[in-house]
Amino acid sequence: MPPRRYAVRADEATHPDSMRATLAEFLSTFIFVFAGEGSVLALDKMYKDTTTTPARLVMVALAHALSLFAAVASSFNVSGGHVNPAVTFGALLGGRISLVRAVYYWVAQILGSIVACLLLLVTSGMRPAGFSVASNVGELRGLVLEIVLTYGLVHTVYGTAIDPKRGGLGAIAPLAIGLIVGANILVGGPFDGAAMNPARAFGPALVGWRWSNHWIYWVGPLIGGGLAGLIYEYMVISEEPPHHTHQPLAPEDY
Repeated sequence: MPPRRYAVRADEATHPDSMRATLAEFLSTFIFVFAGEGSVLALDKMYKDTTTTPARLVMVALAHALSLFAAVASSFNVSGGHVNPAVTFGALLGGRISLVRAVYYWVAQILGSIVACLLLLVTSGMRPAGFSVASNVGELRGLVLEIVLTYGLVHTVYGTAIDPKRGGLGAIAPLAIGLIVGANILVGGPFDGAAMNPARAFGPALVGWRWSNHWIYWVGPLIGGGLAGLIYEYMVISEEPPHHTHQPLAPEDY
């Protein structure tokens, strides 16, 4: 695990490891969004009733949990398996990733989501459903819900993937991250869809041209992810662990 660092490294913008990590984030986000949004469209295709039912909610949560597990696991050793601008933002505020790498990740994550939704549009012939706040919930409640849900997600990422004292928990980090997303969808799905991920929300909104309440899916996750990064980094980890050897710029750079 690299130490906290906030300095901008001039060589990082063109370093091969940065390019590989960025590509990994693009592909892993594509995998996650294609399966996650695709599960919603598949249910719409099979059933005329598109209202949220317990069975539908469980199936969507399971699809997101499994696909995120696979997406994080497949890119974990290359980019850290962020697959989410809010996770990257939390890691940035905690000093676990540089600003240059964070910007690269954000661009890759957003592009991965857009490409996934474009392919879903072409293959299914259906507009991506995207996210919106349920009636009688309100934007403020939706915003607070996104903050809380994303806080839980990024806290889990920190505890299992970033914390220097995580020990053997690092091996189950992708599973834990997938499970918390699935669990949070079971909680927040009926209220606001439980995005917890600006890229996951932006691709369907752009391709499906559905912008209702879209701002909360950026503001909420970034606030929640940022709070989780700062609180875990400086209140839970507390002290920077000893760092005696040089860490290469790269795969494990989270």
